[in-house]
Amino acid sequence: MDLKGKRVLVVGLARSGMAAIKVLNLLGAEIVLSESKKREEIKEADELEKIGVTIKDQSLEVFAEKYDLCVKNPGVPYISPAMDLLAENGVQVITEIELAFRVAKPQHYVAITGTNGKTTTTTIVYEILRNAFPGKAHVCGNIGTPLCETVLENNLMNEEGHYIALEISNFQLVNIDKFRPEVASIINLTPDHIDFMGGLENYYKSKTEVYRNMEGSDVFILNSDDPVLAEYTAKYPVRCSVQTFSLDRKDTCSYIDDGFICICGKKVLPVDCVKIVGRHNLQNIIIAVSAAKALGVPDDVIVRTVSEFKGVEHRIEFVRELNGVKYYNDSKGTNTDATVIAVRSFDRGVILLVGGFEKGLPMDELRENLSSVKKVIGYGVCGPRLVKELVGDEGTVVDNLEQAVNEAYKIALPGDTVLLSPTTSSFDQYSCFEERGEHFKKIVNALQ
Repeated sequence: MDLKGKRVLVVGLARSGMAAIKVLNLLGAEIVLSESKKREEIKEADELEKIGVTIKDQSLEVFAEKYDLCVKNPGVPYISPAMDLLAENGVQVITEIELAFRVAKPQHYVAITGTNGKTTTTTIVYEILRNAFPGKAHVCGNIGTPLCETVLENNLMNEEGHYIALEISNFQLVNIDKFRPEVASIINLTPDHIDFMGGLENYYKSKTEVYRNMEGSDVFILNSDDPVLAEYTAKYPVRCSVQTFSLDRKDTCSYIDDGFICICGKKVLPVDCVKIVGRHNLQNIIIAVSAAKALGVPDDVIVRTVSEFKGVEHRIEFVRELNGVKYYNDSKGTNTDATVIAVRSFDRGVILLVGGFEKGLPMDELRENLSSVKKVIGYGVCGPRLVKELVGDEGTVVDNLEQAVNEAYKIALPGDTVLLSPTTSSFDQYSCFEERGEHFKKIVNALQ
């Protein structure tokens, strides 16, 4: 990718924008950063200007200038007057995932997307690859570390053959062009990010971009239990090798039989090796194991890794047991389907804490899956609406998360489970779901 002397616009900084800028600078590009923050609010401003980056605001005049390429932060809406202006001027817009893929030598990419389960599945894939290929496995993408950063830190512009477990969101997929994973999967498709994407069709279509460039011997792992996914893979056909799987049937490539996870008809992993709770995690593991086998990982490495895997922080994460009551942090449950998955992981006695930023998601499906829930406590901006739509007057509404935990503590009995699974994002009271989850754990661990 020859960018020497080319004028490149980077829209939005954050960690991914900074990583992209470092790659672009290494390639000799002339870089313009368009950022919503004022210069004095950008802590990296001096460093950026030292390497020749021009910092500008996000007025339309900036986007009307001449550029050879635009690298857009995933958090910046892809439909806007600014993006329209770039399109009118013939400027290609990509994300840092695409940039990193283009500048790196060939690597083994495993791309995991879907509405829920991405982080857990990607983490399991990485742990298996790390044990199978020591020193040559990396985890990045939507999970926290930008791919550009991974490329730079591991000299992947000059070295090939590494194994990259990549969690990739729809925000990162909407502007790909040549990105081509060797193995990929869409875990599931349920409503989310409607506000950002402008509708469900756009959201679901964006997920199919993960396999758009795959062909030949590349492997797409298809969840045969998801009817929406079946609809969209029919509408946007997969052109590479497809490995189907199911938790309910045995007429797919991979399935569960006689206490084993079977991949392409061969018993690979005893189910009793799985330590993380919930049916959904069997789905996550069967995808991860399928990906590992597609890359030639031996069975013993897979069995050892999965046996040692205890779960991902903020995703149905066990916090503590107090007075016979267990507390779980599912702060990453930022949509209704994630919360349905969480409550289904328990048989009874769940005190469910919901609330946060108002995304406007309907509660119909969750309301139909409350058989294990004995009490719903709502907090934050949308807490009142969620409680009203889920259980009406039988629920409790408080102002914030600390009050919600304290209310749950008062009513919980031995054998009960207090579950934070908010159904929505955290932005009314927290900067991210991680901060919300950490606060929940701090509150819980202070209980006496």
